[in-house]
Amino acid sequence: MRIGLTGGIASGKSAVSRAFEALGVTVVDTDVIAREVVMPGSPALEEIRQTFGDAVVAADGTLDRRGLREQVFADDTRRRELEAILHPRIRALTLERAAQAAGDYVVIVVPLLVETGFDRLVDRVVVVDCPEAQQLKRLMQRDGQDEATARRILAAQASREARLARADHVIDNSGTLAATEAQVAALHAELTAAARIC
Repeated sequence: MRIGLTGGIASGKSAVSRAFEALGVTVVDTDVIAREVVMPGSPALEEIRQTFGDAVVAADGTLDRRGLREQVFADDTRRRELEAILHPRIRALTLERAAQAAGDYVVIVVPLLVETGFDRLVDRVVVVDCPEAQQLKRLMQRDGQDEATARRILAAQASREARLARADHVIDNSGTLAATEAQVAALHAELTAAARIC
């Protein structure tokens, strides 16, 4: 069974995916795959350089993520150009890894699950949720973003309401880590039972 795990940026997807891993669940993270597909020398990185210019490739040959982020979050057309380069490659590799997973179910972490239509490729959707003000604060602290940039990043994603409307399960990550882990453990028991019935 394929479980899509999503949530807005800085909502706590990493904490939830680590909790699933601690329970022995295979987690396929599209953010990790996104970094793999743009490794130095990769076709995707070369296509990004041709599309966005040499400035988005650092001196060591790696992708300058911050510079690229500033370009794409300021301009929807540029963001769509980047997505057209990355999303098909990320999707293919993600599905390949999910197919190789052992266990009753696999968790596929997809930040833009709703926006990209990836929700149609999974059996259930788990949304990691917290108030937008908490997301904003975490994003500014974690990535050193100013508030205006952080708000643009949030605005580029599906709304909290749109994600929650698509959820089969919701993990409330507005409290303590222990509270979040307890919710994951309860959901793990439910998903394991459901997978064994299928």
